[in-house]
Amino acid sequence: MSGAPGRAETAAVSASERGAAQAAWRPSGARGRLFAPLNTPIRDWAGKRVWIVGASSGIGEALALELARRGACLALSARGATRLRAVCAACDAAAAGAGLPSGDAGLSANAPGERAKLAAEPAPTETLALPLDLSRDGEIERARDALLARWGGFDLVVFNAGTYRPLRAWELSVEAVRETLELNLVGTMSGVAAVLPTLLAQGRGALALVGSVAGYGGLPKATVYGPSKAALINFAEVLHLDLAPRGIDVFLIDPGFVATPLTAQNDFTMPALQTPAQAAEAIVEGFARGDFEIHFPKRFTRVLKLLQWLPRRAYFALVRRATGL
Repeated sequence: MSGAPGRAETAAVSASERGAAQAAWRPSGARGRLFAPLNTPIRDWAGKRVWIVGASSGIGEALALELARRGACLALSARGATRLRAVCAACDAAAAGAGLPSGDAGLSANAPGERAKLAAEPAPTETLALPLDLSRDGEIERARDALLARWGGFDLVVFNAGTYRPLRAWELSVEAVRETLELNLVGTMSGVAAVLPTLLAQGRGALALVGSVAGYGGLPKATVYGPSKAALINFAEVLHLDLAPRGIDVFLIDPGFVATPLTAQNDFTMPALQTPAQAAEAIVEGFARGDFEIHFPKRFTRVLKLLQWLPRRAYFALVRRATGL
């Protein structure tokens, strides 16, 4: 398969695509400015250079497979090298099965014309496996340098790596606090620090941080996990404020309950539980809209958002009643 596009060619194409996407999604007048997307919508994934950190299972794996079918050039990272290679092989098979660089998914009524356009574009390289542990000094930088040597830049970097332990307050330990915060928060912030100079030099590109609805407000058993995700939500907001004027998009992904190895630890019925494939579909739809926050499923996340408007006495009472804890 042919390699990724060169830097100059990719920069010219991406700048053109960004302008076209913004124009297409920009209604006129004051109302248009109010409801315009906060990020440049991403609809065409053909040849997009996407690095997913935390891709060996769950949401990260499902998102990688979905983007592979749509023709993205993928690099995947996780701690487990063996499992990571298996996911990379599955992505290559998914891309090959699509039959086109960007797959058949999402083609419009003008499908013959789109197929001709896609067939003329360079095919993505094979999915790259870059094992790393965000909690270890220097690993994200080494992986970044290896990827830049191959690609020359990034179009989207997704930080999905994280951990979760269901803990009540009396089960807190120093080890659990450090492990969770080191990976969920410090690791992600360090990862952003590692890739941001490249994005700023490009003057374009996007970051996506995977948070959680557990970061909206205090919930039982999310004693450390919830605060780590609340901090990540705040971090994403700050990034958007600083980076949007510099041409860098920032997406915040806040899932509800998704059936993953981490949520399998829960010993309670998880409302509005979704599969990783459903989560990946919701994320791709959010990218296409240019949303800052991509939260799902809406029937669950909107309820949690509304709860934050309640007085604390009412909030605590409703959460206790809903959870039985």
